[in-house]
Amino acid sequence: MTLEKAKKLLAVQADFGGFYNANGAKLILAEVQREHGQIAVDALIGELELERIFGFLPGTVFDGSLLVKSKFG
Repeated sequence: MTLEKAKKLLAVQADFGGFYNANGAKLILAEVQREHGQIAVDALIGELELERIFGFLPGTVFDGSLLVKSKFG
């Protein structure tokens, strides 16, 4: 998945907000993490304000599960 495509998909999830859309966003970020790395994930979190909307923090590892893991703890 390209970063542009991921950004568009994440923007839709963020516009709706809520629990189910947070899970969709996690899966998209997991795909970005696999293909483009943590820096790309952190950039998308910041650019799309996913911290404010879903509570995703930069440095969080998305591995495709519905749980998230912080690399800091």
